[in-house]
Amino acid sequence: MEKIKDITGVILAGGKSLRYGRNKALVTIDGIPLIERVINVMGSLFRHLILITNTPDEYSYLKLPMHEDLIKGLGPLGGIFTALMTIKNEAGFFVACDMPHLNRELIHYMVEVRYDFDAVVPRTHAGTEALHALYGKGCLPPIKRLIDSSQYQIFRFFPKVSVRYVDENEIRRFDPELTSFFNINKPDAVNYHP
Repeated sequence: MEKIKDITGVILAGGKSLRYGRNKALVTIDGIPLIERVINVMGSLFRHLILITNTPDEYSYLKLPMHEDLIKGLGPLGGIFTALMTIKNEAGFFVACDMPHLNRELIHYMVEVRYDFDAVVPRTHAGTEALHALYGKGCLPPIKRLIDSSQYQIFRFFPKVSVRYVDENEIRRFDPELTSFFNINKPDAVNYHP
């Protein structure tokens, strides 16, 4: 499979890991840090890969281009804003650094169905998966308006852009157990393999 050139892979590693208690991106599963598991999948799909982090020293060994949040303290919305402001491509595919079961085929499918949409977002019975999604630069104006109004929930800008939702029946064709969206928030989750 040829690497995707016109979309940048973006890994968000800016969280404070408050629930986890330490930097969960560096926690290992089967001897491999979470962040490296994510990079292995994303790097196999995207020619351009960047890391959004406010602690670049912790990740310098990865030798990836890194960017700190342009506006600190906004959570994941700030990471999306920063990436869209800095990438050269018209869109980025965004994932969190603590998703150990990313599915290459699902991500590739989401890229293929983007057409002229501003965003491609998975949607399951559990809700939308805003941190496993494609966002284009057309999302920047409504994101900036949210930031200016001190609202930082990602889904709030969805009504202002064209969103291609990837529904559960589509997702299960590639990921029958919906494990792609599983993330590590607490230490005991490291031993949980859905």
